[in-house]
Amino acid sequence: MRYKPCSHYQQQIVRSLIAYLNGTITHKTPAFIYVECGGVGYHVNISLNTYGKLENLDKVKILTYMNVREDDQSLYGFFDDDERSLFILLISVSGVGVNTARVILSYMSPDEVRTAIMHDNAFALGKVKGIGPKTAQRIIIDLKDKVMRESGAEKVVLVASESNQIRNVAVTALVNLGFPKPAMDKQVKAVLDKNPEIESVEELIKLTLKQMN
Repeated sequence: MRYKPCSHYQQQIVRSLIAYLNGTITHKTPAFIYVECGGVGYHVNISLNTYGKLENLDKVKILTYMNVREDDQSLYGFFDDDERSLFILLISVSGVGVNTARVILSYMSPDEVRTAIMHDNAFALGKVKGIGPKTAQRIIIDLKDKVMRESGAEKVVLVASESNQIRNVAVTALVNLGFPKPAMDKQVKAVLDKNPEIESVEELIKLTLKQMN
């Protein structure tokens, strides 16, 4: 009987059928694990990032994503939702499939990937095997706004360099308030150029809003 491809709606249903697996790891490699749940063994593809967190574990609750294509149905696992959310964002980019996304998350931690995207660092992404300059730039263009919205000020504090910390947090907060990022970059920079002594994020945001009035 000829295989009938799933519709996009059916694929979405299948992908949501397995949200996570809670069981015993019966086989473990840096690329995949077997997880036994209720007598059934699941082959779960993983990144090196997740492997590093599972390396010393026998029992696991692993979050999953089901990849459904005409020629492939495979399961991908993640130690936490931080990595899974980023994986789903990456595969939304044209030219980035599930295996490429997994390679990216094996070369770089989720925080490093987000930092590269937010700081337009195509060079860092381009160092990943299989990612050329065009794909790296496409990832940044497609995901920068989404990553900025999802990351929030607290994450920016963690990844920003000390000298740019206040500026980055202020810009992110203003973007979260609904202002366009390019404009906020210029406005915040202008305020800091006039007031280099500013040490408070709150003060920087207030002065920037006042300057725009």
